[in-house]
Amino acid sequence: MTNPLLHLSVLLTETVTAVLSDVDGVYVDATFGRGGHSRALLALLGVNARLLAFDKDPEAIAEGEKLMAEDNRFRIIHASFADLEQVLIAENLLGRIDGVMADLGVSSPQLDDASRGFSFMNDGPLDMRMNPGQGMSAAEWLMQVSETDLADVLFQYGEERFSRRIARAIKKELENGIITSTKKLAEIVATAHPSWERHKNPATRSFQAIRIAVNQELDDIKAFLPQALNALKPEGRLAVISFHSLEDRLVKQFFQYQAKGDDLPRDIPVRAKDLNPRLKVLGKKSAGPEELSHNPRARSAHLRIAKKLSEM
Repeated sequence: MTNPLLHLSVLLTETVTAVLSDVDGVYVDATFGRGGHSRALLALLGVNARLLAFDKDPEAIAEGEKLMAEDNRFRIIHASFADLEQVLIAENLLGRIDGVMADLGVSSPQLDDASRGFSFMNDGPLDMRMNPGQGMSAAEWLMQVSETDLADVLFQYGEERFSRRIARAIKKELENGIITSTKKLAEIVATAHPSWERHKNPATRSFQAIRIAVNQELDDIKAFLPQALNALKPEGRLAVISFHSLEDRLVKQFFQYQAKGDDLPRDIPVRAKDLNPRLKVLGKKSAGPEELSHNPRARSAHLRIAKKLSEM
């Protein structure tokens, strides 16, 4: 019987291949999840290699501790990837990393385990925190956010066209008390939503937006990307998987900005290399037909790859 909470790592071979350069190098898995990418990379590394992995989720940390007990090349760190630079400074590894990989998506166990409160498909407590022991739950966040700010979050993070109407309905319901279940929130959104998309639950965009806000996901990505670049040694690789347009846009724009270099007026006569670019963009990949056939969740995944340039 298939385990419903099994996580299938997306673009596994492509990501590991993208970051691997030195089999005895030092690497970072910024989003351990259930360890698919870490295990695949470890299988290719030599005995002198090191791999540090980060995650906020206590369940991911428990899985990482099992791997750490099996493989002395591996270490799991209970922290957000937004703390990457701080950890590497303490380890005397800043600027010495051969490759950094990050999968920005929510893991399948988080989505499929109703008790985590991420899913509108299965009823559970309205939580949505990557780390349940830190910060406000989604239920608590909805109680304290204003209707205007909630509408802005739904529109900006969920790209929800009917954000004001849905925010109004949620805050109206909250007048009767806290919303404690995912099913109740999904029903409120569905009732307020005037135009259901074919083959998409009407709560999809709202749940995404609230999850992003509760976990400060976009702020963490903005903090992580420059830290990942600083972490790399010259010629080191950065591979980032994103699942929705907001994440992908941040990664794309960061890569483009760092590849362009200094932002000087167009009429100043300088050569491109004199603009001090820090990255070379190596490409973008998506899941192929074979992967999509056994993991439909990979259909929205995009892998962007870049290489840190040597300082002139």
